[in-house]
Amino acid sequence: MKKVDKESTFRKLEGFQYKLVYVIAVLFSCYHLYTGMFGMFAAQIQRSVHLAFAFALVFLLYPARQKSSNRIGIVDYITAALAVFTGLYLTINYQHIMTAAGNYTQTDLLFGILGVLFTLEAARRVVGTPIVVIAASFLIYAYFGNYFPGFLSHRGYSVERIVTHMYYTTEGILGIPLGVSSTFIFLFLLFGAFLERTGIGKLFIDIANAIAGWASGGPAKVAVITSALEGTISGSSVANTVGSGSFTIPMMKRLGYRPEFAAAVEASASTGGQIMPPIMGAAAFLMAEFIGMPYIEIAKAAAIPALLYFLGVLISVHFEAKRLGLKGVSRSELPTVWSVIKERGHLFVPLVAIIYVLTEGSTPVRAALVGLAFSVAAGMIKKETRMSLADIINALEAGARSALGVAIACATAGIIVGVVTLTGVGLKMANGLVDLAGGNLLLTLMFTMVASLILGMGAPTTANYVITSTIAAPALVLLGVPVLAAHMFVFYFGIVADITPPVALAAYAGAGIAKADPFKTGVTATKLAIGAFIIPYIFVFSPQIILIGSTSLGIVQNLTTAICGMTGIGAAMIGYCLANMSLAERILFFVGGLMLIDPGIWTDIAGVVMLVTGIIIQIRKKKVSQSASLGA
Repeated sequence: MKKVDKESTFRKLEGFQYKLVYVIAVLFSCYHLYTGMFGMFAAQIQRSVHLAFAFALVFLLYPARQKSSNRIGIVDYITAALAVFTGLYLTINYQHIMTAAGNYTQTDLLFGILGVLFTLEAARRVVGTPIVVIAASFLIYAYFGNYFPGFLSHRGYSVERIVTHMYYTTEGILGIPLGVSSTFIFLFLLFGAFLERTGIGKLFIDIANAIAGWASGGPAKVAVITSALEGTISGSSVANTVGSGSFTIPMMKRLGYRPEFAAAVEASASTGGQIMPPIMGAAAFLMAEFIGMPYIEIAKAAAIPALLYFLGVLISVHFEAKRLGLKGVSRSELPTVWSVIKERGHLFVPLVAIIYVLTEGSTPVRAALVGLAFSVAAGMIKKETRMSLADIINALEAGARSALGVAIACATAGIIVGVVTLTGVGLKMANGLVDLAGGNLLLTLMFTMVASLILGMGAPTTANYVITSTIAAPALVLLGVPVLAAHMFVFYFGIVADITPPVALAAYAGAGIAKADPFKTGVTATKLAIGAFIIPYIFVFSPQIILIGSTSLGIVQNLTTAICGMTGIGAAMIGYCLANMSLAERILFFVGGLMLIDPGIWTDIAGVVMLVTGIIIQIRKKKVSQSASLGA
């Protein structure tokens, strides 16, 4: 984890230092529970206190250098204390700053500078250097605007103007990204921590085994289903890969899958967890705020694409198992679905409760609080899932820790958003992107995809989405793409960056467990997750798949044809359906699958003709192969 996930490079503390960090983390969670139940403070106060807690934990938990001691040094204590005071400076001087009307004092300017610097340093420690470089580049652009050529040139701003805009308004560090982190996201991460304490992970694994453990290549299908279920409570591709992969990857290897394939299955499935409703990754909550749409509507829109994504991975796994002749586990060794539900099915109650509350029109904050309450109550039903007081407090601490990377990433992304709002560079770059593509929508989509994948190499999904939604999504909207489709497009590619070489963090994590080649794992994971590279283009050109302008009959038709299409594409990627495929057959299946995924009567007819033709060829091949084997 430490090699591929910056958030895992924290100190292993002991004694008083461990207790100090533990208490701060629990207080961090209690603060959010209090504001969630009794009402949020004014935006700047809510966000600055959230940032101060994050500063405290990051500077105490994460060393300045990776090879530093596991003990907190005096410099770290001083840095953490000064960072906390800087984070709270706006809260302490709230009335003065709100009425300053631009007349800031030298002390205000000093703490504004410190706020920006501490944000960048915290990001370096817990998120990684690339996002710091990106944010710093935007700050340089804001100051040296006159020196930039062509359409990027603008009037440069003073240090005071930049710093106060970044730190004392809701347009910069304390902007919408940190606002969402300090409200919805934190509570949902806390909800995930509570659910984990009830042992829901075992429920996911047992359910997946009961459903698919007996089928061809059973353990690999178990990995996909488990990761899809875990994705409903986890927003981290890497954490999901390591969590379920430590169980599923060795099982796949024992069954006969190549190490690279086993690791790739887990990585691609775990990465898809961030697009899996009802609780998607943190970026989905940001999307709801950015485009002004209720979160439940985004979750509904993401449902069919998520289903197609996981179905595509499952289909590829199935055809690979058939190609290799791999069997599943004997049914006698597996639990039944009913026995699993009877033993731990009550742990699904919190997820059902959240879905119900969201569909009733309540806010995500209320839904998260209801989910938290139900997770504790549901766990009480049986002794083996019951949480003690110590378990509850440990969950509060774990939830706070899991929020650090998101909080700091959101704060740093706020710097980028702040420069965009200050200079107007977002619209300039959107126009530039359209001009570069010559006004061609397909080219603009391809440029946006590449930009999202490149940003994903150095920025977590949350920050990646903030940047691309600020710069690239407006370019798509300029070309007539619906706002939701444009934002979903950049959201998807920000996520699949985690399995796209050369920097494929989830694939690298899976490769570490499987003892496989990381690059080959990334390539294989990309093939398995091919749906994630195709589906975004489909919902831009045919938004019915994300429920824009669709009817009930249209949804059923589109879903049916899309499932058939994903089957054709999955077979093409593996090179096997009923028998091994030639290159021409793979092209036939791939193109036919694409035609069926794209909603439309003529594309559906063309896709059906191609797939039926391919299947007839495969049937004949299989008969010839069987005849040859019988003759031998």
